[in-house]
Amino acid sequence: MSGTQVSDVIVVGAGIVGCAIARALAGTNLSVTLLEARDDVGDGTSKANTALLHTGFDATPGTLESRLVARGYQLLGDYAEQTGIPVERTGALLVAWTDEELAALPGLKEKAERNSYHDCEIVDTDEVYRRVPDLGPGVLGGLTVPGESIICTWTTNLALATDAVARGAQLTRGARVTAATVGDEYTTLQTTRGEVHGRWIINAAGLGADYLDAAFGYDRFTVTPRRGELLVFDKLTRPMVPCIVLAVPSSRGKGVLVSPTIYGNVMVGPTSENLEDRSATGTTEKGFEFLVSKGEALMPSLFDEEITATYAGLRAAIDRDDYLIDLDAAARYVLVGGIRSTGLTSGMAIAEYVTGLLSDAGVDVTERPDLPAPPRMPNIGEAFLRPYQDNARIAADPEYGRIICFCERVTAGEIRDAFASPIPPADLDGLRRRTRVMNGRCQGFYCGANTKAALETRGGVR
Repeated sequence: MSGTQVSDVIVVGAGIVGCAIARALAGTNLSVTLLEARDDVGDGTSKANTALLHTGFDATPGTLESRLVARGYQLLGDYAEQTGIPVERTGALLVAWTDEELAALPGLKEKAERNSYHDCEIVDTDEVYRRVPDLGPGVLGGLTVPGESIICTWTTNLALATDAVARGAQLTRGARVTAATVGDEYTTLQTTRGEVHGRWIINAAGLGADYLDAAFGYDRFTVTPRRGELLVFDKLTRPMVPCIVLAVPSSRGKGVLVSPTIYGNVMVGPTSENLEDRSATGTTEKGFEFLVSKGEALMPSLFDEEITATYAGLRAAIDRDDYLIDLDAAARYVLVGGIRSTGLTSGMAIAEYVTGLLSDAGVDVTERPDLPAPPRMPNIGEAFLRPYQDNARIAADPEYGRIICFCERVTAGEIRDAFASPIPPADLDGLRRRTRVMNGRCQGFYCGANTKAALETRGGVR
């Protein structure tokens, strides 16, 4: 068709994995379009998870997932330093409460070593309580995982998307794919924003990946939305949880974790509930009661403190214990499916892997020599310098000293900057993910009116 605009690659899905792939391919001479069904990047599965930078110590050895998580741990760790994505190297501790769990520790250490992670150490009861004094009674032992870390999943997603756009990718939000027609030279995708055309299609659609896969003639997997609910505690509880506290997997499942967050809170969760509704991100009374009962057994004194928020996320579970990444050369199509919560850590490694598959299929993926520097992201991590603490910054621009959200110490300057950024927020949730505004214990009661006014004026704050 004369005059038809055709991208070399269309990436469907602007979660962490899709943005990482778009960023990698936009660093070549390929033209890249990144489509997102929602109104913002990272507004699906990627926004609500346990936000761990994961060593992969407990992955199934020999799987693609185990390999990509280990590689992604290094890639994302390095990228976080370059871009300012907040990371706290807290370490983790698996805690055994039963004889069965205690007996499992040597096997877990051996499993970690099979995954090329050699830093785990089995510790006794006294050492567990020395590390986490507020744990409840009955601990029998533990396994340390010093490399486990907490990270900001929101900033990770936004950094990768911003980098992709800076490298030349075309981001289109609010473009849900409804159909695909494979032609001789390119594929036409019907979206809620009109037709788009691409020579190669990368399916990183998360919860919708099986629907798009079916549009390419496949019937090989079904996504089951798996809801995970979490409790968030007030910042006053942060000293009680100096590291990530994990349950030892047993015949009853993986259990729940107690973890600090990058924003200075503590969280408990998640639940694990298979659903049919792919939009069911609401929290439930049953989930709340489950987490309270499990959490009280782990750390009773924590539950004397205030729970300030609850939230839920959906993971794109499939009926296999590994990632499903496959290239169809005839259809010029790549499926990136079954990426569970480990996709936060492995996203950049998945992008590297997909780039390799395209290279093997004859696509020129040589990196351009003139790439822009990675973006430097605003810090929203509690352990690092925030604008309201930066006297020099406030002296240069008093808006960084004018606090709008007192719970989270978010300033007018940060809100203004979010709207002036390459990928501005489209709604209040997007503004929360960029600044933490309205995310504190009052849940917007104090700052809600001014924040909504900022949304309406695209950054102007009274």
